[in-house]
This record gives sequence, structure tokens and C-alpha cells, in this order.
Amino acid sequence: MKKIEKQVMYVERDVSWMYFNHRILQEAEKSEVPLLERLSFLGIYSNNLDEFFRVRVATLNRLADSEALPEKHRKTLKKTLKTINQLNEAYAAEYAQAIDTVFDELEQHHIRVLNETQLNDEQKQYLRRFFYDKLNGSTNPIWLSAIDDLNVFEDNRIYLVVRKAHIDGDGKVKYAIIKVPDRVYGRFIKIPASDGFDNIMYLDDVIRFCLPLIFIGTKPSAYDAYSFKFTKDAEMEVDNEADYGAMEKIAHGVNSRKRGVPIRVIYDREMPREIRKRISDRLNMRELDTSLAGGRYQNHRDLMSFPDCGHAGLRYEKWQPVMRPEFLSEESLLDQIRKKDRFIHVPYHSFDAYIRLLREAALRPSVKEIKTTLYRLASDSKVVKALICAARNGKKVTAVVELMARFDEESNIKWSKRMQGEGVNVIFGVEGLKVHSKLLHIKTTKGDIACVGTGNFHEGNARVYTDYLMMTARRGLVAEVEKVFTFIDRPFSPPRFRELLVSPNSMKTRILRMFDNEIKNAQAGRPAWVKIKINHITDTDMVQKMYEASRAGVRIDALVRGNCSLVPGVAGVSDNIRIVGIIDRYLEHSRILIFCNNERPRYFIGSADWMPRNLVNRIEVMAPVYDDDMRRDLLRTVDLGLHDTINGRLVDGHGTDAIQPVAEGENPLRSQEELHKAYAL
Repeated sequence: MKKIEKQVMYVERDVSWMYFNHRILQEAEKSEVPLLERLSFLGIYSNNLDEFFRVRVATLNRLADSEALPEKHRKTLKKTLKTINQLNEAYAAEYAQAIDTVFDELEQHHIRVLNETQLNDEQKQYLRRFFYDKLNGSTNPIWLSAIDDLNVFEDNRIYLVVRKAHIDGDGKVKYAIIKVPDRVYGRFIKIPASDGFDNIMYLDDVIRFCLPLIFIGTKPSAYDAYSFKFTKDAEMEVDNEADYGAMEKIAHGVNSRKRGVPIRVIYDREMPREIRKRISDRLNMRELDTSLAGGRYQNHRDLMSFPDCGHAGLRYEKWQPVMRPEFLSEESLLDQIRKKDRFIHVPYHSFDAYIRLLREAALRPSVKEIKTTLYRLASDSKVVKALICAARNGKKVTAVVELMARFDEESNIKWSKRMQGEGVNVIFGVEGLKVHSKLLHIKTTKGDIACVGTGNFHEGNARVYTDYLMMTARRGLVAEVEKVFTFIDRPFSPPRFRELLVSPNSMKTRILRMFDNEIKNAQAGRPAWVKIKINHITDTDMVQKMYEASRAGVRIDALVRGNCSLVPGVAGVSDNIRIVGIIDRYLEHSRILIFCNNERPRYFIGSADWMPRNLVNRIEVMAPVYDDDMRRDLLRTVDLGLHDTINGRLVDGHGTDAIQPVAEGENPLRSQEELHKAYAL
């Protein structure tokens, strides 16, 4: 097949990510979404954008500056950066409007945000007490004249640059930097009610009010304060030549982020030009870096925790997770799994079902060994506690911990040290390959058990991420899960897998082969279709193969949450491809593959997206699903998502991403709500 022109039919990964994040912003603009949930979406949008600039834009900047790359590639990178910055500027204006709209609507519910100029005497007195009780000692100004390089400051924090002008007539002006201590006191401070309103203040404004108290003892002055924040390159400098262990290397790399190069600064658009120049000079911003005028307040991620002031109706109704009957039964869960595959679908199902499995394994004398992969861990991990319990009970326990799980390195290091101290054998993955697979292997005298999941073994994630976890005693599958652990321990001798799809071993090749089978069937006039639920599709070979399948008549329906480099609906190229992206109360995270296989469908679940990093640079696992009950559940999940007309957006490759229309004669459908109802029955 002739290759399709990449520049026409391939959306650059990072441009497609901007489209994805915009879908989150669009959710915040929907009037039918509860107000405080809309604020949460605005917080998620802001937090996503910060991480994106810290990691992806930083990488693009680094590559665009690299003389090792051909000039053609550098020009392409610069073009991508230009597109990102244009989209960012356009979305920033939309974002500011969305925030104003939501806050205006909150006032209709008697919740309002006040600044330092809108306070009555009682509120002023309250804030003075608040300063002396709490803020005093946490707001330590540093004179700007004493700062040569702002890069030594912590990034992704809120700073106020204070203009202090003497009022005794000498005309002297001084400038100072204050870091807002939001991680200590929270971003939002509730102050005394007035006029029938619950009143909230940004901590930034509390500090603005307290400036005369902060600078007490200096000459009487008039004060102005303007907020800014900057984002550094989050690429870690890990010294692979240093003579210390993996854990120490990563810990050192985390610290190196503090020395990263600033690549984005957002500042209050009211900030005088003279002050902007002083800040910019001390950040050493470069041509390709982003400097963006914003509103009075930065770091809107805090909107995710905006106080509800007792207005519970302004959030989604709580959906309680369901505990499936088999996990409540007094019968041994290990024995139940030996009889029949079991599964959970969080957060609709309770993650405590998995904790029960680990706890039983820790206690049963028949269990001799437990092995698991751990990518991200909760701050108070029940999973780790269960593993430690097993080790204390004499089981041989091995935990493969991925120390390079971005922004969770410190937490993973902490838990690794704890486990090592309790007798757990901790393995730090494979050099050069992230271990992203979600696996558990339990060796027993009565027959081994394995679990394969789509999400992290993380209680917090399991409350907000949609993920499947399959528990099986099928000998072929269980034996191959054990082989993955052998491969992790001895990567120099990669095993062959018959049932599992394993990267970087053969996953990509085998998925492409299944597409070829569908193409062959379509050309022979046999049924041919593919249904996919996945987070990202950016691998060029996968994109080209999907276009080839579409041209051959294979119907492809895909749920894609995030990056999507495909352009569907192009006549003669991708008109058999439909892509739906869902943004709702839960983060869509499960990966499900269903291939028609001439009406003998093949089902898979697992950890891998279709990106080069997943298919080439990580240890990922997709497992076949044979159990009929689980297959029906997977198909229902995918089909409901594909028919979602409330939160399902048609991903078009251009960033329009309109809500999927309701078919004539049908009612609007919200897939997550339908799944919640079905599981609650």
C-alpha cells in the first residue's frame, strides 16, 4: 500500500494532546454539569497543561535546539511549538471566560470570592488574626535585588512580586518576591459570612491584605502585588555512570528538577512592563519558551479542591462502588478463581475486592510466593501493607517497582525502602525499559493464580479511573504471567509468548497481524471489524495500518481518551473509522481490544496504549480474555461508550470534537451513568 502523506493524515502527538485537553475545558463550559464539578474540570485542565509544558514542551524545546538533529526536523519541531503556543493562547482566553462564568454562577448560590479590597471590618480583623496565628513566618519576602537567578526557586508554585513604594516622599521603590504557602494552608481561605453570602478568598489576596504586616518594621509604604508562576523542564538528569544504586539515582534525578530550565511563565496581565522585564531577566527565558499573560490568579489546579460551603448539590451525586457477591462470600477467593475467571471494573466495582485477594494470599498456608508489578502507589497503600503482611507470614514476596513513574518517584522510593525493610524483595525494573504492566502472580500448592489489569494497583486511582482487573487460574495464562517476571529479572533472555501480547517482545507485530487478518477477511467478503478502547494512538505504523484496514473495508470503532494522531472520516482513506472521546466524572483508562476474527471475536485487556513508548520502550502486557461473562461486560462497556451522546465527542483530527449527535428516535445516553446503573442492579 502506498504510504499516506504524514503531514496530511497524521496529527502530531502534542497537537492532538492540546485538542484532548481542550475537551476537558469544554466539559467545564457545559451548563448541565454541576458548578463545583465544572471548577474541578478547570483545575484538571490547568494541572494537565502544567505537566504538559514541564515534560512535553520542554522536550520539544530541547530537541528544537539540538544541533544533532537535521535542520528539517528542527523546523518541524519549531512549527509544532508554534501551533501549541497558538492553541494555548486561544484556549487561555476561553479558560478565563469559563472561570468568570462559573464564579458568577456561584454567586447565585450565595458563594462568592472576595479580594483584599472588598472586606468589612470583621473580615479585616479575622485576617489579621489569621496572619499572626498562621501566616506569620510562612511569608518571607526576598528582595529582588538579592536574586540573581530565579531558576533556583521551586517551579510550579505561585509567587507574588511586590512593589513597595515609600510614602515619605523620597520616591524610593523596592521589589520583593513572596512564595504563596498554599501547600501549607490551602489555596482558598473561608472568611466570615456577610450579606447572606459564604465568602472565600484566594490565599494570594490574603497575603496582599497582610503586606503591611509582612513588612512591618520597614519604612511605611504603598504596596502592589502581582502573581506569576513558571514551569521548568521536568526531564530528570539521571547519571547512569555514577557508582550508586537505582534508587539513589532516581532520588538524585528528582532533585535535579529543581535545576531545570524554565520553559513557560504565566503572569498577571496587569503586571507593569518594568516588573515583567525584571522577572524575565532573572528567569533567562528563551525565544521558543512561552510567556503568557494571564489573570490575577495562577495555578488553577487548586480549583479541584474548592470548598463547597455545605452546598453538596453543586457536585455530582456520590456513586458508591459495588462489591460483587463472590468477593463477599465466605468461600476462599483463591478457590473461586480456580473454578472460574473473576474480574472487577473499577470504580464501579470496589477495589477492596483486590485487597481481599492479597490479604487472603498473605494468610493462606498454601500460598508460597507472590510477585507483583507496582507502577504508582497510593500515599497510604493498602496494597503494600498486604504485601508486607505476606512477607511477615513467611511468603516469598517480590515487588517490581517502577522508579521512573513520572512525578511519583519520591512516593515509590519511600514505599520501596519500607518494603525492603520488611523483607520484601524489591526489583527496580529493567534498565532502559519502564515496567508499565499491571501483573500479579500467586504461587500455591493447589494451583497458581494470576491477575492482569489495565490500571495501577492504587486505591486512589481506583476511585476515579475506569480500569479492569482479571483474575484467572488458566494454566497457560498464569504460566506466561510468571514468564514476564522471569523476563524482568533476566531481560537478556527474552522468552516467547503464545497467549500474552508482550512489549517490547512481540506485541506490536501481533496486533498488526490481527489487523492483517481483518483486512484479509474484508477482502474475501467475510465480516471484518475492530472495536478498541484505548488512551492514546500515535504510533505511525499503527495509524497507517488502521488506514489500510479502513480502505479495505474493515469497520473500526475506537474510544480514544487522549492523544489521537488519526484523522477519521476522510473519503477513500479513513471513512470506515469512527473515534469517540469521552470526558466525564471518571477518567477513562481501561484498554480493551476486540477483533472480529470472522465472527469468532478475540478479546484482550491490558496496560498498553498504541504509542512508541508503550510498544517499544516499556514492558507492557495485554492478556486474552476467554471468560464469556467478562467478554460480555467488555463489549457492553465499549458499545455504550461508542454510543455516548452526552459526553462522547467525535474526535475529528482538527480539534472541533463536537458532541456526538443523538440518533433519530433515540434518547441521549451517558455511558458512565448507564454502567453505574447496570452494576448497581
